Amino acid sequence: MSKNPLTLIMKTNKFNGTNYNNWLRNLRIVLYFENQGYVLDKPLPTALPEGSSSEERVTFDKWHEDNRKVRSIILASMTNEIQKLYDRLEDVPSIMLRMKDVYAVPDRHIRYAAIKSFFGTKMAEGSSVQSHGVTMLSLVEKLEDLKAGLNNDTYIDVILQSFLHPTTRLLLTTT
Repeated sequence: MSKNPLTLIMKTNKFNGTNYNNWLRNLRIVLYFENQGYVLDKPLPTALPEGSSSEERVTFDKWHEDNRKVRSIILASMTNEIQKLYDRLEDVPSIMLRMKDVYAVPDRHIRYAAIKSFFGTKMAEGSSVQSHGVTMLSLVEKLEDLKAGLNNDTYIDVILQSFLHPTTRLLLTTT
């Protein structure tokens, strides 16, 4: 890992067993910056085919070197107790698969919380319209990423409802 300020993210956001989704997001940020994110999602090649070219050999060696580095980053960004559960695994995809099975919060739960927040958010009296708008748009983006299945009219209706004072809503519905 290079001497990069982004790597501080992994030191300050250690995986503790309850923050898997946030930890994974931070891990991806660091690894994609380091051009090593591919190690998380693709299986580690175990053998080089007979008669491989020198370019294939270089790629194979780089993949194994990146796997070693990413494995170290992952283990270093865990609490000591959790490290002991995964330090015997040699390849990153195996570590990530086991961690996902144990710690990942299903998308359905995340989507439910995001929808609840989106429909329940109201602009506080005296607060900035711009700040509230940014909040609502970030919730829309999150719902889109989670494939919540809401159409644009619903997004617009909910955002408008969140901005307006109850007496203004009454005026809009009666005209």
